[in-house]
Amino acid sequence: MPKANTYSIDKAIGGRLKLYRQRANISQTALGKSLGVSFQQVQKYENGTNRVSAATLIKISKFLNVSVSD
Repeated sequence: MPKANTYSIDKAIGGRLKLYRQRANISQTALGKSLGVSFQQVQKYENGTNRVSAATLIKISKFLNVSVSD
């Protein structure tokens, strides 16, 4: 898969992550602590700079009380 497509997928997932985190009124720091990562790592997930693994995505969805498909 071309890098541009991968990047846009990572950006889309990150955007959704940020949307649901903000709707739940949860800080990047709180989410990071629940995942065992820094708030900077959460920022990278949200910006699409770093890819979210499937395992981390499942942890995030449980913490934010949304489905993985959301």
